[in-house]
Amino acid sequence: MVLYICYFQKSKSYNRQGLYMSTFIKNVGFASAGIKYFFKNERNGKIQLVIGLLVISLGLVVNLSTVEWCIILGCIALVIALEMVNTSLERVCDMLSTEYHPMIKIIKDVAAGAVLWAAIFCATIGCIIFTPHLLMLFADKPIIITKP
Repeated sequence: MVLYICYFQKSKSYNRQGLYMSTFIKNVGFASAGIKYFFKNERNGKIQLVIGLLVISLGLVVNLSTVEWCIILGCIALVIALEMVNTSLERVCDMLSTEYHPMIKIIKDVAAGAVLWAAIFCATIGCIIFTPHLLMLFADKPIIITKP
């Protein structure tokens, strides 16, 4: 079964100067509604949000460097964005069929695997960044952390 999902927005998208600002603002509103829905209604969205806020709080406590902040915030954004894509794919699959289908199972499993893969690597990166800071925080003598 081939299914084409198309969405056409009837609006003046272009003029000689490019996109109309009102179209851009509407699109930002649509995206914001999606983000709000995700964090309000999805269990995994709430979990990822809490974990992200805890990591940010820990970063404030240990006084991360600018580069470390960029890496940590990038990891948080990556995992949450992948979770949002995973949720979207699951909704599309559920819309296509309520019965078991092996291809839908593969789609859902691979999307969930992408989130897990990123979460494992981001957690590893977090451990690499936070371990020296936490050791220094709880150690009796200061530990010298070399920064490139």
